[in-house]
Amino acid sequence: MIDKFVNSVAEALRDVQDGATILVGGFGAVGQPDALVEGLIAQGARDLVVVANNAGYGRVGLARLLAEGRVRKLICSYPRIAGSVIFEKLYHAGKLELELVPQGTLAERLRAAGAGVPAFFTATGVGTSLAANKETRIIDGREYVLEKALHGDVALIDSWRGDRWGNLTYRATGRNFNPVMAMAGKLTIAQVHERVELGALDPEAVVTPGIFVKRIVVASPNSKSDSTSSNTANVSA
Repeated sequence: MIDKFVNSVAEALRDVQDGATILVGGFGAVGQPDALVEGLIAQGARDLVVVANNAGYGRVGLARLLAEGRVRKLICSYPRIAGSVIFEKLYHAGKLELELVPQGTLAERLRAAGAGVPAFFTATGVGTSLAANKETRIIDGREYVLEKALHGDVALIDSWRGDRWGNLTYRATGRNFNPVMAMAGKLTIAQVHERVELGALDPEAVVTPGIFVKRIVVASPNSKSDSTSSNTANVSA
């Protein structure tokens, strides 16, 4: 019987290796897999490359992972947002590498990885420092820059409901980067707010099919990863 649920965050993250590339879902504070990120801090993996939309905020979750000195390089679109004090301190001290990627390009690089597309041409970034040392090509009279697919060793994602096969649905804007990151990770680990029985999810509503998901854990009832609601999820074990 296929059952991808594990008993704890620690079990879900048990074999994350030093030096791994970690995809972290979320957009700002919404849809971030905070329980999994906190678990990664406790797990102890170091020298990580983290791919995320932003660099975290305050001193929790992704920002705390940076503060703990676990991240060697950050690949993201918006490293400087309100409250990103940890990133700024580390970056200006030369303790953190940064690869800045336009938001649409970041999403497409992740989608390409999941779809088996090795690279693609885009007009975004042409003529800027973001295109430095990258192949460019004139197509139908317009210049484009080559961007490569962005794979992750591990994808940490937040979803709303999931079944034991790993089929996932998302709630409102909590969807954001999570589905494409789920596709792009070699080992995709999902935290869900509600476990449902097999067959309870409308197939038309499933955004991430279970084929992309290796492990699932029920998020802590105190998780704040979906800020679209102030109510605690009704979680069933």
